[in-house]
Amino acid sequence: MARREKRSISLPPQLADAIDRAAAQDGTTFSGWLADTAAHRLRLEAGRQAIAEWERDQGPLTPDELAEGLARARALLGTGRAKRPKRSA
Repeated sequence: MARREKRSISLPPQLADAIDRAAAQDGTTFSGWLADTAAHRLRLEAGRQAIAEWERDQGPLTPDELAEGLARARALLGTGRAKRPKRSA
């Protein structure tokens, strides 16, 4: 069995309810959903950092390179269009 570390967190009630619903839809637990979501976020951030490092060394990605990368990501994900993330101000 995988090792786990128990933590106590506080969430706004509406957020906790939304997580309960999302976990139920995914067939997982509240904790499992949070862990999967956090791991996903960490992978995304690691990818962003890797791209930024590559661009520091190699120069900015061209529009063609960005389009190719997006096309590859869509193919890997099996989607026609990737959702654009909302940017926080």
